[in-house]
Amino acid sequence: MSLITASDLRTRHTSLRLLDARPDLSDYLAGHLPGALHADLNRQLSTAADPGHDPARGGRHPLPPLDRFATQLGAWGIGPDTEVVVYDAASGGNAAARLWWMLKALGHARVSVLDGGLQAALQDGWTLTVEMPSISPLAAYPAERWLRPTADMEAVEVIRRDATQRLLDVRAPERWRGDSETLDPIAGHIPGSLNLAWNDNLDGSGRFKAPELLRAQYEALLGGVPAERLTVHCGSGVTACHTLLALEVAGLRGASLYVGSWSEWCRSGRERSPEAKPELKAGL
Repeated sequence: MSLITASDLRTRHTSLRLLDARPDLSDYLAGHLPGALHADLNRQLSTAADPGHDPARGGRHPLPPLDRFATQLGAWGIGPDTEVVVYDAASGGNAAARLWWMLKALGHARVSVLDGGLQAALQDGWTLTVEMPSISPLAAYPAERWLRPTADMEAVEVIRRDATQRLLDVRAPERWRGDSETLDPIAGHIPGSLNLAWNDNLDGSGRFKAPELLRAQYEALLGGVPAERLTVHCGSGVTACHTLLALEVAGLRGASLYVGSWSEWCRSGRERSPEAKPELKAGL
């Protein structure tokens, strides 16, 4: 399963590797779930903190080199048979889903995101700790390539003009419309893209909607186009993974990730659409 409840995690958390993907290390140091290690979005799940990082080349959160990520997994004590659970404080939208996707893209089978995130655990009676877990490092994770599909900017240029494919932007509607932009220098969206915000994957409690509701939501968006013909992006390839997770929960597999996302596209000088369009809503 790609999701795990806080109560199910309680019954077996001592036999798995728990990773805290909240962006701010200080939050982790102030208190985290027992046994959790911190996964840093900028330093371990991307190259955003690398010297010379340029968002115009790969976006604000490019994937790290495969060998670096494989070494990091070994340092966390994660091997091919390790069960992994990831959480954050935004129902998976900070970086938990990004880490889930990266592990899946290495072919790792046993990885789940804590449904509802840290808040769900606290509601379930978990208490936080500042104690650092003791880890026995392993060799680098065996990996030769990313196994899940990705698209680069040149591919997206083709996809956005192809009526047999769909390009989905999961940023908030006001950012997609170009009404506001707080993270990138230019507002707007990639012409031809649809919009369905990543948090539309969640119910009122901050947990993922039921699989059948998610399936109906995305089948309405796809309009008969198979999920394998869908490419998902956001601002920097992080919250897009939340929608890829939702698609997996819905049983709709095979969509691609445009890692560079709007943060790369808007800096490229390529065509952009600042005009308002009605965002696609499934009404669920």
